[in-house]
Amino acid sequence: MMNTKMSSAPSASSSNNHMPPLQHGKPKGRRGKGLALATFAALLGACSTPPPNPPTPPAPRPATLTPLPPAAPPEAVAPTGPAHQRGPARWVPLPWTALPGWGQDEVHTLWPVLRQNCSRPAEAWKAWCQQLQAQPEPSDPLQAHGWLMQTLQPFRVEALDGRDEGLATGYFEPELRARRQPDERFKVPLWAPPRDPALASAPRATLQSPATQARLQAVVYLEDPVDAVLLQIQGSGRVRITEPDGREQQRRVAYAGHNQHPFQSLGRWLIDQGQLREGSANWPAIKAWTIQNPERQEELLAANPRVVFFREEALLDPKVGPRGAQGLPLTPGRSVAVDPRAVPYGTPLWLDSTEPLSTTPLRRLVLAQDTGSAIVGAVRADLFFGWGEPALAQAGRMKQPMRWWALWPRGAALPS
Repeated sequence: MMNTKMSSAPSASSSNNHMPPLQHGKPKGRRGKGLALATFAALLGACSTPPPNPPTPPAPRPATLTPLPPAAPPEAVAPTGPAHQRGPARWVPLPWTALPGWGQDEVHTLWPVLRQNCSRPAEAWKAWCQQLQAQPEPSDPLQAHGWLMQTLQPFRVEALDGRDEGLATGYFEPELRARRQPDERFKVPLWAPPRDPALASAPRATLQSPATQARLQAVVYLEDPVDAVLLQIQGSGRVRITEPDGREQQRRVAYAGHNQHPFQSLGRWLIDQGQLREGSANWPAIKAWTIQNPERQEELLAANPRVVFFREEALLDPKVGPRGAQGLPLTPGRSVAVDPRAVPYGTPLWLDSTEPLSTTPLRRLVLAQDTGSAIVGAVRADLFFGWGEPALAQAGRMKQPMRWWALWPRGAALPS
């Protein structure tokens, strides 16, 4: 199903993203060469509760990393073969009984997503993808699980020191209002990549000077500079543009590079300044702080020297997510950003985690389709939640323990 090679497509997972040198094209995401949409953990430099008495709706309680229960009794999960090393990860072959909750996910509904994931298969997946395309869409979970168990081998993905528990965060695609031309309300530009190479790597202060801005091309103008930062961190977003003639249309603004300066967490800056407590720098708290301290907003934004550039794209189908680093559209709740050194793009994985700010199990089949600079290590995932306010609410609360198992075609060569 899978293209396990690094794509030239961008990532949608933000500061989760590896930000490449400036390109005139999308890289989390979080991002084939680049920037994915972005984990809030990376964005904020801390996690999850708002400051006292915020003027915005109450933020969630801090996420606690309660250890996950054992996946299965040790005798039930004895390896079925030798371990395989890939980069920072060790893949340990195990029986299907090792996967907690396997059989409870409605994987029969994922056949279209699996087939799309097979659109550019790597060599190891070609035979499996041919079988999948020929396989009638299953009518029930039992049939789907049975076929996957027959054709795939589970591998526990663990760190080289044997640790199999890691961190799952979340990211999303913002939805914002915008204008083509600046006015009294909408005057925060999202810049296209500069044509002048000297400006492509200029510091934020230079790019914000009036003389420089006269030489830059704005894609659109937003109302709130803090929302612009959120969009830059997430790497992609949807904008509802009011045109000069009054017409409205929804478009996508996609990551097109950055000024090659390091990303600095706004949450960490606020903590270091004594403005927020350690563990309380979530997005609602940062937003509340900017409302309470408008005179210091520019000082906050200047703490992050990175400036992200964008390009405008058509939003042909609002039900389709942004492209991830694999080069395919992301699916809400099913696409994850990974460290591609540990897990190749396109690999299906069984995720064992918990719902945001909860001990309720979150166990499902996910697909490695994106990456990001904060997504590092064998057991590290950034789950794409979709777009808009509901997705923001979930992504901003997601900082949960996790384990996972890579599913690989039986008999195929393992990834090098």
